[in-house]
Amino acid sequence: MSSLILASFSEVAGYIGYILLAVLVLLVMITVHELGHYIAGKIFGFGIEEFAIGFGPKLFKRKNKKTGEIFSVRLFPIGGFCAFKGEDKDDDDPTAFNNRKPWQRIIVLISGAFMNYLLALLIIATMFFSYGQTMLIAYNTEHSADPIYTVENSFQDRDIIFTANGKNVYLITDLMNSTADKKAGDTVRFTVMRNGQMKTIDLLLRADTDYKNVEDLSPLYTALGIQMKTDSQTGKITESGLYQTGVKFGFLQTLGKSVVYSFKVAGSIFTVLGQLINGSLGIGSLGGTVTTISVTATAIKVGGFRNLLNIASFIGVNLAVFNLLPIPALDGSRVVFTAIEWIRRKPLNRKVEGLIHAVGLVLIMAFAIFIDLQQCF
Repeated sequence: MSSLILASFSEVAGYIGYILLAVLVLLVMITVHELGHYIAGKIFGFGIEEFAIGFGPKLFKRKNKKTGEIFSVRLFPIGGFCAFKGEDKDDDDPTAFNNRKPWQRIIVLISGAFMNYLLALLIIATMFFSYGQTMLIAYNTEHSADPIYTVENSFQDRDIIFTANGKNVYLITDLMNSTADKKAGDTVRFTVMRNGQMKTIDLLLRADTDYKNVEDLSPLYTALGIQMKTDSQTGKITESGLYQTGVKFGFLQTLGKSVVYSFKVAGSIFTVLGQLINGSLGIGSLGGTVTTISVTATAIKVGGFRNLLNIASFIGVNLAVFNLLPIPALDGSRVVFTAIEWIRRKPLNRKVEGLIHAVGLVLIMAFAIFIDLQQCF
């Protein structure tokens, strides 16, 4: 009995370690985002009141006697901010945020997302140089008794997928885009690495591919002849025969593929947002901070350092894209207000703008809590 208790304790302690690592990943990404604002603000001479890591009560603070800036570390390690003078109100100080030129403010506002993207790109390049470009490899392929499906028109175990319909494959969404709206019996040309040799196959689809959304993967696996397992209660796929592997390329190719991969990740985020807006994807597909940490911890536990790098790059690109959306309280919304002021040559009512951002922040936090609770129940 004691050995079972020790084993259970060890397992729980180990998972807590993965959670802490996931929290650290998220904290680094948020800190880098705020650092982008800070660096750009310093370059243009903006007055900065405080740079904080985390939020909530202060655990540590230090004030720069020369500039008056406060650096603080706060209790809750999920968040952070860079507070500029006169950010949401009028201020006579010429260094105040709203007294700086509009184009300078816009650069400061987008610098956070830019830093997130740069870090994500660096992480992707590190991952590709260390482990090879992330690519899809087929396992557990179906071998039908129907003679129409041959080795020449079907995936085989350990086929590494390079291209589909003439386009490079980076993510599973690339497979969906390349096979969308096809019928059973249609062919799609794939380039694969089979037994160490590059090979072109005209794959014969085994089912229609009318995908409802990016989560509708069953038609894809069925059409490609890939076996899968589903949960008997939810019907969701719990295991499939498509896994990730790494293939190394030359130096310049790796750099180029790193950039393309980052754009692919950003594109997948816009696809999800579009499907949420048109209703083809449910809100249950989203996750808040708690869900992000949980998913990150599980990914690290399963895939180790490589998965850590991969999911960190996704979080970085996600933060870059999300913060540039024109939603009140986010950088994208502040850019819109600043652009309007630039065009009108006079600001909108500062109090109204500040209220809009405050309400937006509350709604975003409430929404994040809501979707986390939804995942729990």
